[in-house]
Amino acid sequence: MPSYTAPVKDMQFVLHELLQISQSDIPGYSDLEADFTSAILEEAGKLTSQVLAPLNIVGDTEGCRLENGIVYTPTGFKDAFEQVKEGGWTGLDLPEEFGGQNMPYVMATAVMEMFSGSNQAFSMYQGLTHGAVSAILVHGTDAQKATYVPNMTSCEWTGTMNLTEPHCGTDLGLMRTKAEPQDDGSYKISGQKIFISAGDHDMSENVIHLVLAKIPGGPDGIKGVSLFIVPKFNINDDGTVGHRNGVSVGKIEEKMGIHGNSTCVMNYDDAKGFLLGDMHKGMRAMFTMMNEARLGVGMQGMAQAEAAYQNAVIYAKDRLQGRDVTGVKNPDGPADPLIVHPDIRRNLMEQKSFVEGARAFLYWGAQQIDAGHRAKDADAEGLISLLTPVIKGFMTDKGFEYAVAAQQVFGGHGYIEEFGMSQFARDARITQIYEGANGVQALDLVGRKLATDGGKHVMAYFDMIKTWIKDNSGDDDFDQAFINPLKDASKALQAAGMYFMQNGMKNPNNALSGSYDFMHMMGHVTLGLMWAKMAKAAQTALDNGASDREFYETKIATGKFYMARQLPACAMHLARIETGADTVMALDAESF
Repeated sequence: MPSYTAPVKDMQFVLHELLQISQSDIPGYSDLEADFTSAILEEAGKLTSQVLAPLNIVGDTEGCRLENGIVYTPTGFKDAFEQVKEGGWTGLDLPEEFGGQNMPYVMATAVMEMFSGSNQAFSMYQGLTHGAVSAILVHGTDAQKATYVPNMTSCEWTGTMNLTEPHCGTDLGLMRTKAEPQDDGSYKISGQKIFISAGDHDMSENVIHLVLAKIPGGPDGIKGVSLFIVPKFNINDDGTVGHRNGVSVGKIEEKMGIHGNSTCVMNYDDAKGFLLGDMHKGMRAMFTMMNEARLGVGMQGMAQAEAAYQNAVIYAKDRLQGRDVTGVKNPDGPADPLIVHPDIRRNLMEQKSFVEGARAFLYWGAQQIDAGHRAKDADAEGLISLLTPVIKGFMTDKGFEYAVAAQQVFGGHGYIEEFGMSQFARDARITQIYEGANGVQALDLVGRKLATDGGKHVMAYFDMIKTWIKDNSGDDDFDQAFINPLKDASKALQAAGMYFMQNGMKNPNNALSGSYDFMHMMGHVTLGLMWAKMAKAAQTALDNGASDREFYETKIATGKFYMARQLPACAMHLARIETGADTVMALDAESF
């Protein structure tokens, strides 16, 4: 059975030596001393490795079941959920006034990486609840916050988001779910939603659905969509749970992965709902939840790759297969371990360099969110808004790719279920699809985000890289290994942006056909920046006489690999972009 060990040491390195969080002037960060964050991460690590990880394969094999209108989660999930609630993990970064601990988002991100890496399907129950709470906190009335947020912070009640319908996915303007106004100010919600993660289950007293629907007489398309709070059980005036609302589960979807999460078809039959936010402004309110969810999904992709990588390393060191071509390494055994072979090393180095670089990118992104929310830093908010589709799209594409790469290390044993490696790939696969498929993320990046505020944020992104390069150049060895590759990749990314500006106006397809490549370029360049910064931090530690020299030397060597073997992909992506739309759009639809 696969195992999971929380990568606390690397998390601490990113938090304290790369991001230097306790030295930041972001409100709340001064409390995040290394001993304090270590205690939190170690405790979360125990819970995830000892309780959640063993349940991962249980959830995969058992799945959820619907019996007589009740959804039952896999064996052990309910008890584990109680342990998570008792530990206060569900409200780590939520306001104290509603029962949370008000820690910075960066700490919640690190903890949720462990939860997702150890058991993605399980962690989604609380993760979706967190997103729903965020939407209510931003757009809800004081009464709505008081009614729902305390119980959702503790996960006594859980939450969902209901967007997709059988006939419409991304194009939500086509939705048919209706919301009929009632005399008491509520609405009757009628319609069907599909693909609703954590749609119903037996682990919480109530489920609070956030449902997109159209009020009759409103504008056509997406401009006529509103968001509603629709509880599974109506809430009595005294705050207790009342009678069943007109909400039911049609079926549990049969899926490729995340079997332990109850992905439901939800039926609404004159269910009582309450408007959240402004009428006909539902997408504005829902995007509060979706943007958070997209960062969380990017984290899921990286976390699955981390978990798969850990198991691939164990197997590569234990499995005896063939002899090292440069000389026998295991003379007392019939063969050498897999890890001696260059192609296995290449595979593992690709995984390792992605996972550690992506972790740095993700935590840096969480720091930007904290700067925006806690310090009211508009520039930080603009920067993370620009990079959200990159975090979601690039990290999940690569997360799935490297979960498959880890499976490959096992050979045939990776393909059979006994070793459990297929689950990482199957669970990672959904991250490329939900919360906006990755093609949509690329279109959002190129079609909307690059031009936001007159291109202010993408220019700030390039200035950030240029400034860091200027401030850290001068050492020949470091320049050759890190500065020069980063400079070349950044110039390639700028050239791609210039191509879009020069050719996208006369033919938008010239930009859109290259959007996916641009998203990956931006992901690589950002990881290149993170690796350059991490290498600098590691070298500083070595220069200061760090006791764990192996850790820092390994960090630098891994960074050199990324810069030499991964970052050059930017040249390929630029070449593709500069071919324009002609080859992409050459065929008539009938020719496919």
